[in-house]
Amino acid sequence: MKANVYPTTAGDTGMGTAHYIRWFKEIRNEDVASVGGKNASLGEMFQDLTKAGVRIPNGFAITADAYWRVVKTGGVIDGIKVAMADLDKTSVSNLEGRGKKARDLILGAGIPDDIWNEVSAAYDKLCEEYGPDTDVAVRSSATAEDLPTASFAGQQETYLNIRGYPALREACSKCFASLFTDRAISYRTDQNFDHFKVALSIGVMKMVRSDMASSGVIFTLDTETGFRDVVFITGSYGLGENIVQGAVNPDEFYVFKPTVRTGHRAIIRKNLGDKKIKMIYGQGTSKVLTRNVDVPESDGRRFCITDDEILELAQYAIKIEDHYSAKAHQTVPMDIEWAKDGITGELFIVQARPETVHSQEAMDVLVTYHMEKRGPVLAKGKGVGEKIATGTARVIADISHLGEFRPGEILVADTTNPDWEPVMKTAAAIVTNRGGRTCHAAIVSRELGVAAVVGTNNATEKIKTGQEVTVNCSEGDEGVVYEGILPFHAEKVSLKGLRRPKTKIMMNLGEPDQAFALSMIPNDGIGLARMEFVINNYIKIHPMALVHPEKVTDETVKAKIADLTYGYGNPEDYFVGKLSQGIGTIAAAFYPKPVVVRMSDFKTNEYADLLGGKYFEPEESNPMLGFRGASRYYDERYREGFALECRAMKRVLEEMGLTNLVIMIPFCRTVGEGEKVLAEMAKNGLVRGKNGLSVYVMCEIPNNILLIDEFSRLFDGFSIGSNDLTQLTLGVDRDSVVVAHDFDERDPGVMKFVSMAVQGARRNGRHSGLCGQAPSDYPEFAEFLVREGIESISLNPDSVMKITQKVVALEDRLASEKIQ
Repeated sequence: MKANVYPTTAGDTGMGTAHYIRWFKEIRNEDVASVGGKNASLGEMFQDLTKAGVRIPNGFAITADAYWRVVKTGGVIDGIKVAMADLDKTSVSNLEGRGKKARDLILGAGIPDDIWNEVSAAYDKLCEEYGPDTDVAVRSSATAEDLPTASFAGQQETYLNIRGYPALREACSKCFASLFTDRAISYRTDQNFDHFKVALSIGVMKMVRSDMASSGVIFTLDTETGFRDVVFITGSYGLGENIVQGAVNPDEFYVFKPTVRTGHRAIIRKNLGDKKIKMIYGQGTSKVLTRNVDVPESDGRRFCITDDEILELAQYAIKIEDHYSAKAHQTVPMDIEWAKDGITGELFIVQARPETVHSQEAMDVLVTYHMEKRGPVLAKGKGVGEKIATGTARVIADISHLGEFRPGEILVADTTNPDWEPVMKTAAAIVTNRGGRTCHAAIVSRELGVAAVVGTNNATEKIKTGQEVTVNCSEGDEGVVYEGILPFHAEKVSLKGLRRPKTKIMMNLGEPDQAFALSMIPNDGIGLARMEFVINNYIKIHPMALVHPEKVTDETVKAKIADLTYGYGNPEDYFVGKLSQGIGTIAAAFYPKPVVVRMSDFKTNEYADLLGGKYFEPEESNPMLGFRGASRYYDERYREGFALECRAMKRVLEEMGLTNLVIMIPFCRTVGEGEKVLAEMAKNGLVRGKNGLSVYVMCEIPNNILLIDEFSRLFDGFSIGSNDLTQLTLGVDRDSVVVAHDFDERDPGVMKFVSMAVQGARRNGRHSGLCGQAPSDYPEFAEFLVREGIESISLNPDSVMKITQKVVALEDRLASEKIQ
């Protein structure tokens, strides 16, 4: 692949026609060869999107012609060719030496006066607009970067807080020289770009004073799974370099595009980062232009932007993606940088480029990785790459030790930057102490297709050089580093020509972290979303302890609750916010397919294990048959806790606009109990039938089946819970090891009850489904359900493809039998 160089179109600096300057208002995406990818994109947005309300700082490009003018002065280009001859990029020292020679030659050439006269005149015009001696960002924009199929993070240099002529001239010279950074040389070699057919343009743009506020990165898809319907925003205090470099663990926000477009406040997830440092301007006349300072703990423990600002950024991102997609006549996911001005409070977009990982992937093959065994955990962080890797660890303390790294090892470091890329390309996996999903290590890992765990805080302490480890990023947001080489396997499924059965094949799911990835498996929605998983893993506090904190007397428990709920207006908001985001994430991942969420179904001993739970739960000799499910919702001992659950579901439905949510009531013993629960829901704003709200009931008690006609008056559908139904039909405690041999969903009595439930639902025009374990464990049970005419079967994710294919074959056979 080679980049061609074309002459530029002259711009206007205010001193007549300019040969080397073009203002953003004069540039479009088609001008990459003249001004590089970064500047071309800024010009495109400045021309077309500022009128749509997207704020872009003003600025100008120093064209590629200026670069050629510099390197052709005094034979510089010939010297660079000598430096690049016999390059061995696999040798760190060889690469470093040749890169330094090339950069020194360009720095020695300086900026010729004819170019500088135009640059200084253009800078003067910016100062007229923004004030004397205005601060600018000086950013490299190579003619071979930010293309739809090729973009590595930070190949060339950027200089911030540049003021005045001397600093600007020096920064421009350094930018030109950065075309030959070690990582840029290595990258071009890998991408088959000719070093002498690639030029460098420079963008000079007004600084956004994010040093006094916050900044970050936006992707218009989920960076790990490629899920296209979210805007993913990261943010931290100060200038944005720390996020890109992985120096901080930023806040993360997910916004659901389809319902934001219809006017909903669809922030479906917020993850708080620690944000321990921020980059600000240097002090006074110091030559240090930027510096890092500690963030006060109180600031680190709150989000760096408000919900209104999250939604404003999401709207910007959607407009940018829509614009680029319209030009390309196909969806173009975008990678965007944003900054908030601390003086004006305004939000700005300072860069946008096509996303180059998931947008290039084939969508007709699904690859999933599965651990076969676990080991001792060495470190945890944010998982990148959805893969598993094994190897020998190599802890690299700093860049001076990169030469010690051997291909195929696991790279373990505090953080990485672009200078590490030649070594990162040879790593089996990457693990860092610091960084979020949009840091340098994460971005490059995705580009390279290797697993990475970032933001572990302590990997360099817990993992030793020479230690064998397994890096697992296959199970949602969290990445784990295990001790030892552990067995795993990859499963490949071709999605070409896959047929869907008439019987709906749905999934059981509890972990929101896995929702985006699992949505890629062909499915008909979620038949069972377990609310208690979200409460247990994300909220961790008994809801009644948040409603009545005065009843919690243990000081240690009170301190833990205070720590978890820090930053929320009141403790109840914490529960509603966390629960709505967890369920909202699942509903968004499968939208517009139905997502059936079961209201909480903890048993009293399980509720008691939540923080503060022991103050609100009775001790029962048999919790399995005790105070659980529907009986809790209208009881004074839990009524207020159920109200919080309802508030969360109301937020998912109305505020987020996720109307594919179906609410399901568990363990409803009698018709009267069902009436009480529906009344309680209505008190809390959840009215069956209003705005299309469907309410199902778990069909897991014999009474639900014997009185199915009566229950059909109250509920829109029945989901057969084969575990509890088997327990109550056979009189077997399903938690008992002693009588476990008698527990079998295939028992004729159980199957007769299932048949009665399916037929009864059909007779009453109600939905019938099954969400128990049996179809996943026993394919013959799935076949029985299809023969009975059940409408949906909800399976564990790892069984979905296998059972789907069996159901298609069975339906074909049944159709053939009918014909005969």
